[in-house]
Amino acid sequence: FFPQTITGNFANVIHGLNANHLTDQVIQRSKRMILDTLGVGLLGTSTEVCHKVTQYSKIYSSDISSTIWGHLDFRLPPLYAAFVNGVAVHSMDFDDTWHPATHPSGAVLPAVIALSEAFPQKKKISGLDLLLAFNVGIEVQGRLLRFSSEARNIPKRY
Repeated sequence: FFPQTITGNFANVIHGLNANHLTDQVIQRSKRMILDTLGVGLLGTSTEVCHKVTQYSKIYSSDISSTIWGHLDFRLPPLYAAFVNGVAVHSMDFDDTWHPATHPSGAVLPAVIALSEAFPQKKKISGLDLLLAFNVGIEVQGRLLRFSSEARNIPKRY
């Protein structure tokens, strides 16, 4: 395990999460968050900014590829697929929010899906694994947000 520092403690908590920590309520809320994010992301694929990042990203290619939402015939390396799909979600700005202001699912879901698609066929992850990865990403984001003194000042600045 990791050293007993703030960062080490944080890493130990995150590393220790597993599917047994997903309660029925967490699973149901996660599914709703995922569906909402996919819907907003699909709508966002029609925005000008999404068209620009999609065109820009076409210069990248790889043997490992992930889907660009709304484009069945276009795939990119996972890093760029997560970027393009994340831009699609955020371009609409209707995805879920927390206080202080952040959009947790729009940052996590595109990365989780892009990475899950990059696994070799014989090592594909299960739906439960995907839900766990999604929730670990949300947990990391939430804890980092709580640690941030900048985040605490957001309501005062706007």
